[in-house]
Order: sequence, then structure tokens, then C-alpha cells
Amino acid sequence: METLLVFLTLLGVTSSEQLFVGDQVLRVMARNEEQITVLRVLGEQEELQVDFWRRPNTPGHPVDLQVSFPNLQGIKKLLDFHNLSYSIMIEDLQELLDEEKESMRRSRRVKRSTRTFDFGSYHTLEEIYDWMDVLVEDHPNLVSKIQIGQSYENRPLYVLKFSTGGPNRSAIWVDTGIHSREWITQATGVWMANKMASEYGQDLSITAVLDGMDIYLEVITNPDGYAFTHSSNRLWRKTRSINPGSRCVGVDPNRNWDAGFGGVGSSSNPCSETYHGPHPHSEKEVKAIVDFIRAHGNVKCVISIHSYSQMLLFPYGYRRAPAPDYQEMNELAKKAVKDLAAVFGTKYTYGSIANTIYMAGGTAVDWAYDNGVKYSFTLELRDSGRYGFLLPSSQIVPTATETWAALLDIMVHVLEHPY
Repeated sequence: METLLVFLTLLGVTSSEQLFVGDQVLRVMARNEEQITVLRVLGEQEELQVDFWRRPNTPGHPVDLQVSFPNLQGIKKLLDFHNLSYSIMIEDLQELLDEEKESMRRSRRVKRSTRTFDFGSYHTLEEIYDWMDVLVEDHPNLVSKIQIGQSYENRPLYVLKFSTGGPNRSAIWVDTGIHSREWITQATGVWMANKMASEYGQDLSITAVLDGMDIYLEVITNPDGYAFTHSSNRLWRKTRSINPGSRCVGVDPNRNWDAGFGGVGSSSNPCSETYHGPHPHSEKEVKAIVDFIRAHGNVKCVISIHSYSQMLLFPYGYRRAPAPDYQEMNELAKKAVKDLAAVFGTKYTYGSIANTIYMAGGTAVDWAYDNGVKYSFTLELRDSGRYGFLLPSSQIVPTATETWAALLDIMVHVLEHPY
């Protein structure tokens, strides 16, 4: 480890400005625990601007890291020195970002009216919020928009409620975009909202679910972060709250929940991408969901949608011991990924968070499960790493379509297995 620190010293300190021209995303394969430790120490060096897209877990699992151009050759030499094999997943990050921006510009040029929405393109916060109003206007007997709170920067936290009426109905909660840079999730959330609204009364499964339960969908769970990905830093992950005593901004909202808070897979460093925050539920965006689920009192399922890695996960993340309902959740996940794969052949893995992707304290689904929500799942959408967080817009509709197959399996199971 002393050798690693010498390398880090030789690399020097780079500009704190976020630059993407020439940045690369490397896929690294660690063969043993010593190499895992090397990667973890590397990630702790803030000045190197190394951002893990897939974090170190256990030997044999791929680790994806974004490396800034000024440090690229030094990082590669370090990996070579420690016999860490790697491949280049993204040759030049800025090229993908430029392609994404051009795609969004083209989409706006062909837009005809405020009621025209392209589900195959990425959209801004304002565009999505405006579309929500149109959806409610078009389906007033099924869809309503409620506000469950405000973000740190005082943006409204909107949730779409799908309900056919009736008091004290059991409910399913779905959120997308808790990590702001995972744009495929917000886009999938919009597509799913339209799917439910337009096919209620036509599709037998969704009609049965909505006749028996309410569905709450928070499309943009982290609006401050999402707005920032459009205005300043496309790869911003966290919230935008100020951390007193630190120049670094934001908290990882999926490490901020009161379930294994502060444990493995989260960081006490405010500059870390996995900073857990000063205390559980410190983030207004997280606290709003906690308060809503507690006040509702009859939420039976929580589904939190992320990207990327193509996985369907369930508790626990903060410990490796199986959850009491492991067998049922595992069988349900197995069916869901099979039906997802039947759509376009996309392969998902499944299992508990800790044993499938990595250990992570303070996650939403662990909190939900520990607070009586038996069916708590996380989806990690496309892809497996070729594009990572910059999935081309051409894959939005295929991703949403196959994801819907898995979600419908979960929803129908929850409907048919009340508790």
C-alpha cells in the first residue's frame, strides 16, 4: 500500500473543475482482496477525480471507473503496477455527452406543441413537470398529481397517483431518478406513467392491479440534482444540499436512509459520491418519502429504479444475512427477470443487494423492508457498461418496455399475495 501512495503523490493535484474531454471509463477486474483494497484507496483520493460507476465489491466482479484525462496515464500505470487488468469501456466521455446533447436538440426542433411528448428522448425537469399536468388533464379520473414536499433548493416534489378510488387502499410506491445522472430511470418513469394511464381498462393485468391498489410514482425523486445534470454537470449523482464545514456539496440520497446507516458501502466524507449525510433522513427529498410512506400506513411494495448493471435486487444491502422473506423475493425476482428477458433478450441477474452487487448501508429498499414493506425491490436498468449512465436515447423505449414486464410481475404478485 505504500507503493500506491507514492504513485498518488507523483500524480499530483489537478484542477477541481469538472472536465470530460478525454476522460475515459475503464473496466477493471480485481482478482483478490488486495487488489480490491487498491481500488478502494484509489477512490478515496479526491484530487484524482476518479468516479466509480460500478464500485469495488468482491474479487471477480467488474469495477467501472471514470478517470479524468490529466490523470489517465498515471492511473493506468498504477493499475499495471498492481497487475490489475482493465479494458476501456468509453474512449472519450465528451463524445458521448455531445451526442446526447445533439439528440436532445433534434428532439426539441421537431416538437409540434405543448401536448406532444417524445417518449424516446431525454427531457428537462420543466418539460417532465409540464407533461405531468397534461397527463392529469387527459386522465382526470385515474391520475392526480400530489406534492409531498420540497427539495433543498425549494423545488416541488411531485408524485403521480394512479387510483380508481376507494378509502384505505393498499398501495405500491415506485421512484425513479433518486441518483440524478441516471437519466434512463426518469425516462422510464415517464414512459411507465403513460403506459398505466393509457392502458387502464385495456390491459387486463394493469387494470386488475389498479382496480385493487393505488400506485404512487415519483418520476424525479432528486429534482435539484436532475436540474444540475442539465445545467452544469451531466454526471452529478447526489442531492445539492450544503455540507457545513466542507466545500463539497450534496449527499447520496440512497445512503441516507435509517437502515444500516453509515455502514459499509457509504462514506463519512462529504466529498465522496456515497456520502451518507450527517444523520439519517437529513435530505429533504428522502424525508418526504419517509413521511409519506409512514403517513399512508398501507404501502405494500416499494420499487426504487436505478441504473446501470441490469439487476433486480432486494434486501439486504447493509448485511449479508438473508432477509426473512428471501425465498419468496428470490422466486419472484427469478420470474421477473425471465419475463423481462423474453421481451428483447436482455439478461438480468438477481439476488440480495449485498451478495449480488455490493454491500450498501442506508438504502431505500432496506429501510422500506425494515419498516414493514415486505415487497421491496431495486432495479438497475440497462446497460452492462458500454454506455453506463449515458445510455443513448434510442434505448429508452426498449428499456422501458422490458422493464415494464418485470414491474408488472411484481405488482401482480403483490396484489395476489396480500399481507
